[in-house]
Amino acid sequence: MRFDCVIIGGGLSGLVCGISLQKAGKKCAIVSAGQNSLNFSSGTVGLLSRLSDGTPVDKPLEALSQLGEGHPYRKIGIEKLRGYAEGIKSFFAECGVSLSGDVETNGFYLTAVGNYKRAALAMDGITLLKDKNQKIGDNVLVVNMEGYLDFNTQFIASGLERNGSKCRIETVNLDSLERIRKSPTEMRALNIARVLDSEKVREQLIDSVKAILKDEDCVVMPAVCGLDREGVDKLISEAIGRKVYFIGTMPPTIPGMRAQMSLKSSFVSAGGTFMMGDQVLRGELKGDRIISVVTANLGDVNLEADNFVLATGSYFARGLSSSPEGINEPVFGLDTDCSSDRNDWYDPQFFNKQNYLGYGVVTDDSFKAVKNGHTLDNLYVTGSILSGMNALYEGCGAGVAIFSAMKAAESILGE
Repeated sequence: MRFDCVIIGGGLSGLVCGISLQKAGKKCAIVSAGQNSLNFSSGTVGLLSRLSDGTPVDKPLEALSQLGEGHPYRKIGIEKLRGYAEGIKSFFAECGVSLSGDVETNGFYLTAVGNYKRAALAMDGITLLKDKNQKIGDNVLVVNMEGYLDFNTQFIASGLERNGSKCRIETVNLDSLERIRKSPTEMRALNIARVLDSEKVREQLIDSVKAILKDEDCVVMPAVCGLDREGVDKLISEAIGRKVYFIGTMPPTIPGMRAQMSLKSSFVSAGGTFMMGDQVLRGELKGDRIISVVTANLGDVNLEADNFVLATGSYFARGLSSSPEGINEPVFGLDTDCSSDRNDWYDPQFFNKQNYLGYGVVTDDSFKAVKNGHTLDNLYVTGSILSGMNALYEGCGAGVAIFSAMKAAESILGE
């Protein structure tokens, strides 16, 4: 099977790259092994939350010049990255994903454990506050659903009370959730959202919340509504008659899953081939070029292409693996950067910066992969598998995924 480009990885970076190429007239295939980081997204898009030395970042685009030369953002170039950032909302809107916020200034969102974290943009239903000390209301009703364990109301209330809100915690019991409530493993965001996709059940939820309201001026609820479409949060807020803040839950999360489905649909609608549940096992090289890849499901049928993009993610998605000898990239055996001293890999204090999360695949400034010291002519690398940044610590994972994908697509189209 032959394509113009084969993309390995169906997460945020792979989808953005695939959509960009497919809409520009390239025939693309995405090979996706399964769940990806989008399914675990908080519902926000972080561009840059802090520098590598821990300095907080309020203006992400203004801070780009303070990043190290090897950072993916610096490889893209500050001016080009600014251009990508200015078009990010329109790109996602065309794919059916609404983003609020400002790429110039970080806002703050309340996490599922009651902490406030920086992010530049938020998906539909997730609210960004201008300040981490902002009080959302004098009296707040924090509502959960009976049996749902991935939304800790005590943590949420504690976070709100630190900013001066008085909180009251209540639980609603919907008969429609009784079947999945029998098992904690079934009482997850995805299954709840499927039940709440019914207009009748949503009305029951609204009536239940209205029945327990007292003098509260706003309501906080888990973001488990609107799996198949945006705007459900606004309908619920209007029906309850209070401002409702939806908080991203412990993974998997509905905003992330909804975004993944919308991006996938956009890629397929543009004519792309999405191979779900398959895995690229290895690549076939000829000189410094990849000529084809072998997948688990296609057997003897190789996928051939002019260009390939590796967007398999980091350790979580098994795009990288570690061994006593070092950090490994399992598909092509690409060069990776990591300290030879294992003591440099980690900090014994769990919540401190962990250096191993900043290790990744070595590329040139165009994100072309390097193998045995040689740059491969037609293999690009994008997303969290890249070296030069610590996505978790710096809060730049989504931004790197998106912008490196745009850069790779632009390079392929320019060839």
